[in-house]
Amino acid sequence: MKEIIKISLRTFGLPFSLAILLTACGGGFIEQAMSSKSAHEETAEAEPEKGPHRGRLLSDGDFTLELAIFETGVPPEFRAYATKGGKALSPDEVKLNVKLTRLGDKVDDINFTPIGDALRGDMVIYEPHSFVVSINATHAGVTHRWEYDNFEGRTKIETAVAEALEIGTEVAESTVIKETIKVYGKIKANTELMRQVSARFDGVIMSVLPSIGDTVRKGQKLATVESNESLEVYTIKAPISGEITQRDANSGEQTRGRNLFTIMDHSTVWADLAVFPGDRARVKVGAPVSVLTGEDGETYTGKIARIDVTTQSNQAVNARVVLTNRAGALLPGSFVTAQIEIAEHAVPLAVKRSGLQAFRDFTVVYALIGEEYEVRMLDLGLQAGEWAEVLGGLEPGTRYVSANSYVIKADIEKSGASHDH
Repeated sequence: MKEIIKISLRTFGLPFSLAILLTACGGGFIEQAMSSKSAHEETAEAEPEKGPHRGRLLSDGDFTLELAIFETGVPPEFRAYATKGGKALSPDEVKLNVKLTRLGDKVDDINFTPIGDALRGDMVIYEPHSFVVSINATHAGVTHRWEYDNFEGRTKIETAVAEALEIGTEVAESTVIKETIKVYGKIKANTELMRQVSARFDGVIMSVLPSIGDTVRKGQKLATVESNESLEVYTIKAPISGEITQRDANSGEQTRGRNLFTIMDHSTVWADLAVFPGDRARVKVGAPVSVLTGEDGETYTGKIARIDVTTQSNQAVNARVVLTNRAGALLPGSFVTAQIEIAEHAVPLAVKRSGLQAFRDFTVVYALIGEEYEVRMLDLGLQAGEWAEVLGGLEPGTRYVSANSYVIKADIEKSGASHDH
């Protein structure tokens, strides 16, 4: 027999509870989950000592190097300041190289040249500022080496835990973004599928079979009438299949040329959508439409069949969509919400909007490399539907979190990693 156990994931840095189904093989999954911790927690260290330029101080004997990220009026870059025995050294006296090893083993190799009283790095320190820093500084023939972790926006979650939390990922690539507008409307009967039935020859109604609300088939007998002229009895048959929505015929009555039955075929209905002046020029006949009903919560698709040439009292024009009425779920008179496609944009790189999160002053996604997740600061373009165009900050082919990304955000925030400048 399977046993249901509820485990709080706060223990290993995840801010909610997960019900885990355990088989007879036991709780090995729990042990794996408990061992999955934030990379920041595993490498936590005291706040580094800062120098007068707000950079990290690194000392080796009486030689001290201050390494700071400088971004006043320029893109972020390294500036370094050296002292020996507490006295400032001229930047000409020091040869400096810094290597930044990023997640995925990509290395930024930075050399330095003198600028004023500092050494200036020859590369932009692009976001995220998350890397292992390796430093080689040579002065008076002596080389000083340091290495430290400078991680931000990074965490580690084991694969089994990520799967249990339903953290979904996709690969960032090109796509076609469909731009839509949201409109509201109402379901109406398709009057092109309505038939009014009367007697071909006036006479006495001898019998009537269907009642209002009955469903009839094309060719089915509706009534019999005795002709006033020939005194012969003839049959009135249904011209289409559908529902009897009106009946004005009873046995013994004269037909008198009136409408006896109304039959409505509900296999398709109309959705009349209100398009306001600001969007009118962008809505075209033939445009794809997705219609969401409040009745069953399902989405129905169709295309704009016609656009009225006159406005309603609210200055909107009706754009009509013909919808297949599955199982008769679309009831005339019910209100609907719709998305009308107005344009398509082929973009070289896009991500799912469901994966976007806020990090500091940036909009980010979380890249996945191995079992580690790390922020990627995005420069976004067009956003429409489920997609967001990426103009910068993410390399094509990167696997990123597209579903339940808030789990990663919460784990990173819990670690409380700071942005080291």
